[in-house]
Amino acid sequence: MSENKYCVAVIGAGPAGLFGARELANQGVRVALFNRDIKPGGLAEYGIYPEKHTMKEGLRKQFRSALDYPNLEYFGNIVIGDNGDITLNELRELDFDAILVSAGAQGTKWLGLPGEELEGVYHAKEVVYAYNNLPPFSQKKFRFGKRCAIIGAGNVMVDIARHLINFQKVDEVIAVVRRGPNEVNFTKEEMKHLISYLDLDEFNKEMERVQPALQTINQELEVGRQKVLDSLAKADAKTTNAKFHFEFLASPTAMFGENGALTKLEVEDNILIEKDGKVSAKGTGNKRTINVDTVIFAIGDKVDETFGLPTQWNEFIKNKEPRFPIDGISYESTIEGIFVGGWARKASEGLVGYARKDGTNAAKAVWDYLQARQPVNTDPEAIAAKIKGFSKPVITKGDIKRLEAVEAEEAKKRGIEEFKFSSNEEMLQAMEFTETA
Repeated sequence: MSENKYCVAVIGAGPAGLFGARELANQGVRVALFNRDIKPGGLAEYGIYPEKHTMKEGLRKQFRSALDYPNLEYFGNIVIGDNGDITLNELRELDFDAILVSAGAQGTKWLGLPGEELEGVYHAKEVVYAYNNLPPFSQKKFRFGKRCAIIGAGNVMVDIARHLINFQKVDEVIAVVRRGPNEVNFTKEEMKHLISYLDLDEFNKEMERVQPALQTINQELEVGRQKVLDSLAKADAKTTNAKFHFEFLASPTAMFGENGALTKLEVEDNILIEKDGKVSAKGTGNKRTINVDTVIFAIGDKVDETFGLPTQWNEFIKNKEPRFPIDGISYESTIEGIFVGGWARKASEGLVGYARKDGTNAAKAVWDYLQARQPVNTDPEAIAAKIKGFSKPVITKGDIKRLEAVEAEEAKKRGIEEFKFSSNEEMLQAMEFTETA
């Protein structure tokens, strides 16, 4: 390993940040890894369906090995941004040789529709983070009624529908999809957990209803039908009498309520248009309402506009003429020495494997940048002094190991596969307790 002369700050310890940090540490770079949450892992820890224990533990092992690098320091429970513990500019003043932003898409993407403020209207991110025990979302009170609509047709919609049916015990879930069955975006592997709740009679009627719209752009109904029903042969057994439906060719336009609580979702019927091989939905002006208790928007994410980097179209702006592209992709922000990777570069793009590759490639771009300049000899004492100045606990690698040990012991005691504290206070208490024990 070469001498630790360069020093890079990596912001965000999800898959992109952890694998990016590992790539740099592997090159002998001193890495300061900053994370908003107490625990590392990001969406791999807090975005994957809770029952996928094997997948999550496999990822955690890889993350632990990344954190084991002696030239990689972890600083958890630190929020970076205009409204955070430290601004991006203050971090830049600590004279890092480069900064890699892999903080994910922390903004919340809304459509700006009337009624979004009603009780019973949520964003998918809130729900997924809550059932995965990420503070402060884990403390939020939700109003899940008997009839719930989810806007979207991807894997997140499937996960949330599973959670609503299996854990919230709702009676009915409706997936509201702006395009047709041919454009659904969930995988067969995910849909097998939900497909047994699909009301097949209603699905066939829905197929008949949308057939004319599909015919106008020469789409085959059977292709869409197969795409949806592909997982039937491997379907999980039903555990409740809940029903799941699709409402295709419909876009939400408003939510209505009584006394501040949601009662109806208004949708506009769509037709399909094909241009340059791309299928899009166009509103017909015909609107109707659906009686629902809950609406959850699973429409992707956007970056945090208060983070400190210039944004456009829900993304941080990238340098269109990068000096250090990797595979033809720009990982450079418009600010000298600041790079972006993972969902911070392209929000809601791909899963963990994609984030890993993108974070690694972003780190390679950082390394190429470092090779073209002399190290500034970042002062580690200045970084330590800044961190000591925070009026809150800053989590280290040793703290994380202690927390993991306490949670593993708790899971064993309870005879369950996994246990997670659901508040920062409980996590901090567990770490302090083991420290003073």
